[in-house]
Amino acid sequence: MKFRNLILATAGLLFFGFTSLAQITAIEGDVKGDDGKPLVGAVVKIDRYDITAHYKTKTDKKGHYFYNGLPLGNYNVTIEVDGKDVDQTKGVRSRLGDPTNVSFNLQASKQSRDAAQAAMQKAAEGGQLPKDMERGMTAAEKAAWEKTLKEREGQLKQHKELNDAFNAGMTAMADKQYDQAVQALTKASEIGPQELAVWANLADAYMKLAGTKTGPEFDDAAQKGLDAYSKAIALKPEDAATHNNYALALVQAKKIPEAQAELTKAAQLDPTNAGKYYYNLGAVLTNANQADAAADAFQKAIAADPKYAEAYYQYGVYLVGKASFGADGKVTPVPGTVEQFQKYLELAPTGQFAQPAKDMLATLSATVDVSYKNPNAKEAPKKKK
Repeated sequence: MKFRNLILATAGLLFFGFTSLAQITAIEGDVKGDDGKPLVGAVVKIDRYDITAHYKTKTDKKGHYFYNGLPLGNYNVTIEVDGKDVDQTKGVRSRLGDPTNVSFNLQASKQSRDAAQAAMQKAAEGGQLPKDMERGMTAAEKAAWEKTLKEREGQLKQHKELNDAFNAGMTAMADKQYDQAVQALTKASEIGPQELAVWANLADAYMKLAGTKTGPEFDDAAQKGLDAYSKAIALKPEDAATHNNYALALVQAKKIPEAQAELTKAAQLDPTNAGKYYYNLGAVLTNANQADAAADAFQKAIAADPKYAEAYYQYGVYLVGKASFGADGKVTPVPGTVEQFQKYLELAPTGQFAQPAKDMLATLSATVDVSYKNPNAKEAPKKKK
């Protein structure tokens, strides 16, 4: 009798053992990244929330994960990439038998989030949330919506103030009221300190204001203009046009070496318009009486833009200075001089330097009177017929 009871007890233990084993479940799935390809090495966090428990695994080289040995229960499955949670599926109920599939497509999830965000943004712009969107929102999502709405209202107000100040500054600039332009654009820079156009135009306003001043007042306005250009360049250092305008402001402030560096930088950043920047550099150097360096800049302008007519003319003027004069007064230009003026006339037959170019060609083909004449000598009286 005792032996029989022992057998029954043992059978009971086995039954309970099989029952316990039968409660073990598994969760598996595939994870695709933002590019739609299998995401390798992503951390998969499986958190039970009906009874607190945490499990973790990683995706393999095919972006697949599998976790066996989970008690039957309710889970949240989260994908972690580079230490950040990027997607989650809540309320997963594991099941007996086949593994529960919980897959992720981060690309599709991102698109869905972006679409939802765009819808929220559009709703924020209109100031009213559609009823169907509101019904599907949690308390946290509603709180986030209200925060977004308040931020949007603040942005719209700030945007209007920025536009009003900027437009007032540009109107004052057009009317040559540079003091008022500086005041308005300074206000705009305080409202929108990350706006390149604001700093660039504020710099221009200061330089124009400096042009109406002398002495210490000129120095003060010019320095503020240069400082504003520096801030504009800091916001967008790859903008060649800003470097070019900064260089012209440096010329106005008589900082020639710095202007030369900025124009060279502009040409390097924007090869398409390098001809213009090198031409400006040549003009700067000409005004600084650095003729040879200017000639090199004009040649670079021509190389960068073979149709830049003005560069040919200015280089030709430089070459005229290298001409020699014979004892008979004949002009002997250095090779290439005539061709520069001819090329200018070919490219710009009615350009601003057309007549001077023609005059230069006439001079180069003429004989110059090099004999000495005493300016104080009296002209001999003409004989009467």
